[in-house]
Amino acid sequence: MAEIQGNQFPVSEEHGHPNSRFRQWGRFSILGVAFLVVGFLGWAMIKSQEGQVSSGLAPDFTLVTFNGETMRLSELRGQVVIVNFWASWCIPCREEAPYLEQTWRKYQDRGVVFIGVDYVDVEQNALAFMKEFDITYPNGPDTALHISDAYHMRGVPETYFVARNGELRGIKIGPSKPPELEQKIEELLVEGD
Repeated sequence: MAEIQGNQFPVSEEHGHPNSRFRQWGRFSILGVAFLVVGFLGWAMIKSQEGQVSSGLAPDFTLVTFNGETMRLSELRGQVVIVNFWASWCIPCREEAPYLEQTWRKYQDRGVVFIGVDYVDVEQNALAFMKEFDITYPNGPDTALHISDAYHMRGVPETYFVARNGELRGIKIGPSKPPELEQKIEELLVEGD
């Protein structure tokens, strides 16, 4: 340990001057606060956009399902359409999969169509996912990412609600939980009456 001279603090060879430790903690604190602020602003921006969509028609797309069926969104006019982007590697998608299937079965005979759009996935894994959760509504891969690009998708899962007239009526970012789907579907069914 160095000798104390005048108003100087003792300097340990192991830890350096005490003021340098305060400066290091200050830097870490400022960085920590900056990361928290940026994270909060990002979260707030996503939440503020949830449920808000640009007015107008939902972007049209054609999807070839895993069963070989070709579906075109614009050909489903007159029905409420739920478009769900998902992937087998997505943990929140696993959380919402049973709820999506349960809701599909409840509304499939009431003029409601569910479409699953598999995002950046391996077909074998996607099929295994669908088998595991007994998914029966139409699903297909977005192989060239045209659909996700058209919807400006931010990540999976995301669910888009399309009214009977083809207009977008809402977005759910993140996994859907009861009774979110039923509430939105009931709104859209009443809108068409």
